Amino acid sequence: MPQPVIQLHELRKHFGPLRAVDGLSLEVEAGECFGFLGPNGAGKTTTIGMMLGLLWPTAGRVLLFGQEVTPLRTAVLRQVGALVGAPGFYPYLSGRENLRLLARLHPEVGRGRVDEVLEQVGLEAAAARRKVKTYSTGMKQRLGLAAALLQRPQLLILDEPTTGLDPIGMAEMRQLLRGLADQGVTVFLSSHLLHEVQQICDRVAILRQGRLVALGPVADLLAGHRDLEEVFMKTVGSR
Repeated sequence: MPQPVIQLHELRKHFGPLRAVDGLSLEVEAGECFGFLGPNGAGKTTTIGMMLGLLWPTAGRVLLFGQEVTPLRTAVLRQVGALVGAPGFYPYLSGRENLRLLARLHPEVGRGRVDEVLEQVGLEAAAARRKVKTYSTGMKQRLGLAAALLQRPQLLILDEPTTGLDPIGMAEMRQLLRGLADQGVTVFLSSHLLHEVQQICDRVAILRQGRLVALGPVADLLAGHRDLEEVFMKTVGSR
């Protein structure tokens, strides 16, 4: 059986007395679009920080493609693209110029790849020529996703990627992520937009106060429920 792309084993992260992540274990298979859900403060962003080698776990392990990830062990992240929080770019350069700078850091990225990813995320040529300081929040999110795709990653880790997008942009993002998963790219998606998650994800995990409280295929979790929002509200309950 193929090795899971993501393996979290009894993962814990404590900040003093606060248990931000409390014994989290889950696996994500290759080619899955996996939804990672929970209310604010549930531990989602902290978990993603440990997955990207930005935070030391208090206990437990993160393995990506079978290799452990810590702040001192990040080589496997060459296979990972990420969009977490507001993407940072040089505001007085254009979108295309920002991506070309990033591409220079990676010799394996071909010359035409910048234009490929710009088209892939729906940033038209006129927009790509504009300085980033003139971009809307949604345009910056598109550019951030383009940067995450530059190296043709086999795993995408995304935290609220549709922030600032209008309904058309959300639909395009949904189609893009689903298409990537269908091509074999593993997509790990943290979002508060439950309707979007319901439409594109194969499985979801729901966290509450750092602990896993639900995990399974979307179709199974929806059984007997109106939609994923109803499942979410019944699972996390009152805070």
